[in-house]
Amino acid sequence: MIKVFKFLSNSFSTSEKSPSFRLLRLPFLAFSLLVAGCNAPAATDTVNMDGKPGFIELPPPSPLEVKEKIRLQNICAHWFDSVLGRSNFNGGMLVAKKGHIIFEKYHGNPNLKGADSVNAETVFHIASVSKTFTAMAVLKLWEEGKLQPDDEFVKYFPVFNYPGVTIRTLLNHRSGLPNYLYFMEKLKWNDSIFLKNEDILQTLVNRKAEIENIATPNTHFSYCNTNYVLLALLIEKVTGLSYPQYIKQTFFEPLRMNHSFVYTPADSARVTRNYDWRGQEIRNNYLDNLYGDKNIYTTPRDLLTWDRALSSHLLFKPETLAAAYQPYSNERPGIKNYGLGWRMNIYPNGKKVVFHNGWWHGNNAAFVRLPDEDATIIVMGNRFTQAIYRSYKLVNAFGNYFQVMEDIE
Repeated sequence: MIKVFKFLSNSFSTSEKSPSFRLLRLPFLAFSLLVAGCNAPAATDTVNMDGKPGFIELPPPSPLEVKEKIRLQNICAHWFDSVLGRSNFNGGMLVAKKGHIIFEKYHGNPNLKGADSVNAETVFHIASVSKTFTAMAVLKLWEEGKLQPDDEFVKYFPVFNYPGVTIRTLLNHRSGLPNYLYFMEKLKWNDSIFLKNEDILQTLVNRKAEIENIATPNTHFSYCNTNYVLLALLIEKVTGLSYPQYIKQTFFEPLRMNHSFVYTPADSARVTRNYDWRGQEIRNNYLDNLYGDKNIYTTPRDLLTWDRALSSHLLFKPETLAAAYQPYSNERPGIKNYGLGWRMNIYPNGKKVVFHNGWWHGNNAAFVRLPDEDATIIVMGNRFTQAIYRSYKLVNAFGNYFQVMEDIE
């Protein structure tokens, strides 16, 4: 069953169909704002009456011509039908420009054997797109003066015996550390015992002599999940909170990302099952309780809220975002590069796409952001299909990114 949601109003912030995108206001200010009859200025340090961090008010969408919105809707609808519609896609797609949702569509069933349909509130595991939250959490601590990007990791974990590994090299995948997905298996970890982040750290420290493929830090880019498992531990060490608590308190709650959470075993009953391309369910294994590199569940609308919060500069200073989107791996020529938690493609004409893909078990996701056009492409699903990553081709609908206009079919 396919459900189509069209949002043709000028602002998703006030749409009754999109309650999660209402202007976010402090509850105890609501009455005074109503009486005053004016909009409150955006704030990043709002506080509730109980002293806890309050809600962040996102700005309204910028003007967008109806003709442009319709043009983009038609392109997205055609691409959905001709690419995702011809695959085994089971999930949701959302495309926005200047804060306006211009295309949103859901397909399939959360449980392939169930009767319920995927909808705007269905949560999906976004796998490595979770790294964008981990990276920005670390950069938030940098803004607050609680750490410095070029601090060595050993400063916070004195047992860590890998000289030269800094917070920055963990963020940009230049640490030289090997991927735990491989070395834990080679070291014959008991797969009946679910790994914790601390287990990865202790294995790196205590069994270093047995671990292969350790490289000199900051010599080359090597995408590695170990980096982000360690960064989650760093967040916990610096804040005194668990990683799931910190992400919830710092991002999810203030932004009212009400359907988003970091998975823990306590969430087993509310997560969406995942399937391989044939439709066979994939069960959790000993790697599934680790976080920082993966394990955030969210919805397309909540992920759009994350995008809007970043592009509005309400959560981070411009210089922080500039550091996050700076290319750090320039030893190889080409358009592909990596920042601090963000992949990017930088084209010869100066155009830049900031994005991250994710894959874990049968879950995969694409989160594509176009800073120049203030546009976002989001696709996520729980039945594996490579078609999700082909959504990148839609960037040329918003601007001249490729030197030759590609066929978006």
